[in-house]
Amino acid sequence: MVLLIDKPKGWTSFDVVGKTRWLSRRMGSKKVGHCGTLDPNATGLLILCVGKATKMVDSFTGMDKVYTGTMKLGEGTPSQDCCEEVDERLPWEHVSDADLAAGAKAMEGDIKQIPPMFSAIKVKGERLYKAARRGETVERKERACTINSFEVWRDKVDSQLAHFRVDCSKGTYVRTLAHDLGRNLGTVAHLTELRRESIGEHSVEDAWTVESLFEACEPQVNAFVASKQM
Repeated sequence: MVLLIDKPKGWTSFDVVGKTRWLSRRMGSKKVGHCGTLDPNATGLLILCVGKATKMVDSFTGMDKVYTGTMKLGEGTPSQDCCEEVDERLPWEHVSDADLAAGAKAMEGDIKQIPPMFSAIKVKGERLYKAARRGETVERKERACTINSFEVWRDKVDSQLAHFRVDCSKGTYVRTLAHDLGRNLGTVAHLTELRRESIGEHSVEDAWTVESLFEACEPQVNAFVASKQM
């Protein structure tokens, strides 16, 4: 089967896979794969393929994705999100609402990104984040991606915060998109919140929470286990 899960904040994608694998094993299926990693601090749609459906993982991974979130202007971090301490501060007050909107619009289309050091990409056999944690910087190749739409608007209460909605291709680093937008506007920025709203035509609104999935499956699991013991 294919499961739509609303990943909670603080969980890794592998945490969700592991939890679901425990459930699927009790139903007689050991294979569980996810279709696109989410960072631990991010929430939202994670598609899991169970059993023979794991053959479909690549088809889901290649679909466009929609994210919403929040960035903070004037502060940069090594990870380009809030997982690391702020290590750079620049003036941001000059950035107007119109600048934000125009800057985001200018980034639509086919673009290239340099992947962040805090990422799982392998260079010479080692994950980049391992080198980053040692304080090292590794040369990375640019990667192409497509930004179908990118909307950014100011928070009504805290003008240092900006909210966004982006529709993008696979391989897009939303953290880097926020970072690059900040640079383009003469400042710096990092993500404070990120949520994946959809993958292709699949929406997080139709997804299970981990708790609701286990609650719904408990009767079937118990019945299946009981039948095997007879």
